Amino acid sequence: MTPPGALVAAVQANCHISDARHAQSLTLCNYLLAMRELYRWERGLAPGEQPHRSEVLRWIGEREALWEELGAHEWSPLPIAGESIDPFDVEGANARLAPQGLVYGAARGRFGKPHFFLGELARREARGTVEVVEVGREHARDIEASPAVLHRATIVVRHDAFERWLWLKAETWEAQGGGAMRPALAAYGYDADRAGALARMAREQRETLILHEMGEHAAGERLGTAWERLMLETDDRRTEILLRAVRDLLADCLVTLPGILPRADARALHFWFATFEGLRRVLFPRLAAARDAWEVRGSTAALEEAVRSGREHWERVALELAAGGFPRARQWAEHPEEITLR
Repeated sequence: MTPPGALVAAVQANCHISDARHAQSLTLCNYLLAMRELYRWERGLAPGEQPHRSEVLRWIGEREALWEELGAHEWSPLPIAGESIDPFDVEGANARLAPQGLVYGAARGRFGKPHFFLGELARREARGTVEVVEVGREHARDIEASPAVLHRATIVVRHDAFERWLWLKAETWEAQGGGAMRPALAAYGYDADRAGALARMAREQRETLILHEMGEHAAGERLGTAWERLMLETDDRRTEILLRAVRDLLADCLVTLPGILPRADARALHFWFATFEGLRRVLFPRLAAARDAWEVRGSTAALEEAVRSGREHWERVALELAAGGFPRARQWAEHPEEITLR
């Protein structure tokens, strides 16, 4: 269902305000890539469709001028069914939008950036105590569209955002000429059919996204409110990156990889390892070595052992971080070798 124009305008206005305050904190490369993808989405271009560079640059200038005007504005309330809803009242907004087949999202992401979106409900299901909501066409979004997010006990998977993210990863891989994405793309026949391969990957690997968010939920239940307080009081970027990496590793050792390994699903494993990068890879070299053993011998025994070790190690590290507060987190952010699992 197409949502009312006033609602779309309010959500998009909040996206603009959030971008105005946070978008230019991205690295230059990531900023330009994200802006190009946002341009594609706004213009209704297919993922991977190449817009004219001059048009994108002109649009970036116009968007940055808009941000200059909106950066100091207050958040816009959401006009829903004759009411004015706080834009961070996700439950209240969705309770009113669900009968219309719409899904609204608002959450704070990396470095405190608020993310908003409004889309159409594609599917809804229960996974134990967690609800999974899948979103199809989107009517409003900001510069960074996360393919999947966890909000309390609800996992939201955004189909369009995920497929566009996959295209961006594939384009980056092509530009670099290698990397962990290569085997994942090859497993889907990317060289023969780029669009078909990425569409199949997007359909199949939504389950991997869901497993990771279920892991985040399980990790949150184990770590409790002390962890949430630590995340809220952390104002140092390096420390926040460490905290997110530790929780991601715990989530994947608790649920994601234990959910993939018994299926002997090589494509899912290749996809997961394509996302195993940055600080997470630095902190967990034992898992990278186990991946190499799997690719050489075809056995997942080393992976299973690494996951078991990781589950114990990362839960212990996370609990020590929660107990030690910001000083301990900052210490380990400056010396990550102290918690590296080799």
